[in-house]
Amino acid sequence: MTTIKTVAVTGATGFVGRAIVAELLKQGYNVRALVRSRVKAREVLPRPTPNAATLTLVEGDIHDDRSPAELVAGAQACIHLIGIIREERGGVTFHRMHVASTRVITEACKAAGVNRYLQMSALGVRDDADCAYRTTKWDAEQIVRRSGLDWTIFRPGLIHGPGSSFLEMAARWCKGEAPPYFFLPYFRGGQEDTSVPLGGVNYRDPVVQPVAVDDVASAFVRALSREQSVGETYNLVGSEQLTWPQMLVELRDNIHGANTNLQPWGVPADLAALQALGASYVGLGGLLPFDHGMAVMGGQDSVSETKKVESHLELKARPFRASFRAYAGTL
Repeated sequence: MTTIKTVAVTGATGFVGRAIVAELLKQGYNVRALVRSRVKAREVLPRPTPNAATLTLVEGDIHDDRSPAELVAGAQACIHLIGIIREERGGVTFHRMHVASTRVITEACKAAGVNRYLQMSALGVRDDADCAYRTTKWDAEQIVRRSGLDWTIFRPGLIHGPGSSFLEMAARWCKGEAPPYFFLPYFRGGQEDTSVPLGGVNYRDPVVQPVAVDDVASAFVRALSREQSVGETYNLVGSEQLTWPQMLVELRDNIHGANTNLQPWGVPADLAALQALGASYVGLGGLLPFDHGMAVMGGQDSVSETKKVESHLELKARPFRASFRAYAGTL
């Protein structure tokens, strides 16, 4: 495997990107980071220490005609992190941000001779995906697999840590600063009762296995230099499983200023998904705090085995409760 000194990173100023850039610099890699704004990047990215690894900011957009080639110039590896959880106006679509961006950056890597490539995907991605988020993540994975690059794909579950948009939103729920004010919401998964004709739907609380963002960053950086990880796909989850109500109670009981009288309350995921579809058809999808895919995925378990990551990358992910309590006071 080629010695890696410099790593190009897309999505560098995002929640996960910041942690990966910090870990790369800590481990002595030079980083070339694609950023939309140098001002924001200087605010959120770590400052390299003197006489240590360097951080070079490449200001631009993955879809312009210049930035991808400039980003990977002089690098020996690339980490592609660009992704969205929800589509937005102005062309910010799943296809553009997941599929098209992956095609652009893999082509730039091939043109520049950058053979080592790591891709951020998502837990639960498969060929018969049930929502556009997963469909496009799957399509992006196929581009990577056919690229001819020395690739590794990571599929994280729910990622937590300081700066997580989900945890910041949940903190506002717990403090009664954001709707629904009177309870802590989550999606419940439904399964049709086939034991009797015309059986109803049985709902259950999904199980989640949150993974710390620092563990995600460690996995990416460790994989860079491990030949065993080439051509592998890794699920990234923590070492502790909780139901959604258990996780929400843990948040409530450890966030400063939370209303401890608030209780978790599950919303049927299938009904919420239909509501989101209906709203999107009439142009009102943006009024809901979730879309179709978020409801579908929120009602499903987000768990996985951890043995392959532990064996190949020598990484034992931390349990949620202990790692969350270490920074809960910052929320």
